[in-house]
Amino acid sequence: MNLIPVDPSRLDAAIIDLDGTMVDTLGDFSEALNRMLRDLGQPPIDASAIESMVGKGSEHLLRSVLNHVVPPMDKAQRALKIDAMYPDAWASYQRHYLAINGQYAVVYPGVAEGLAALRAAGLRLACLTNKPTAFALPLLEAKGLSGFFSQVFGGDAFERKKPDPLPLVKTCEALGTAPARTLMVGDSSNDAQAARAAGCPVVLVTYGYNHGQPARAVDADGWMDSLAELLQK
Repeated sequence: MNLIPVDPSRLDAAIIDLDGTMVDTLGDFSEALNRMLRDLGQPPIDASAIESMVGKGSEHLLRSVLNHVVPPMDKAQRALKIDAMYPDAWASYQRHYLAINGQYAVVYPGVAEGLAALRAAGLRLACLTNKPTAFALPLLEAKGLSGFFSQVFGGDAFERKKPDPLPLVKTCEALGTAPARTLMVGDSSNDAQAARAAGCPVVLVTYGYNHGQPARAVDADGWMDSLAELLQK
């Protein structure tokens, strides 16, 4: 742990990221994406390659996967090939992900304890993720986490996604809290950049995805190895 002590008396609410912060969903991504690739007649992709692509929304994820599996060719031709494949890829991915959502995912240790501590400290909680809302809501329900949150916003809830600050600003409005009194808890530079721009304090977990880079290299107010450490003295 390398965490600036979080004083709940200085906070009214916390916004918590989902993938890589509360739930390890890499197994879900790998299963759904490889089913999609099989539908498209494309080779499978390793989970290790997928991990660095997670965090910027489903559209970015699918295009990154397609770019990974499409054979080398002229850059313009490659872009046209991916554009042509994308509609079928999107439909297939949506179908497969909804079918397996949560089945290959696990809640990280300490998450329930950390969320319970935040609630016990009197903070209002919202989940804010770049994952589509239709994926986020059943995942939280399946993993027994939905009851902690008064608000859940997916990547399609607002005009822009993290790292843009708009989702954080809008979530603070929904919570009825000022950004300066709303803690952002995430796992990646997307969360930290959005929080800095919105005026929210931010702490990161060290075990998440962060596009394959170490979380401690990201500008944040602190880092922790478990959500259970968040309010520890």
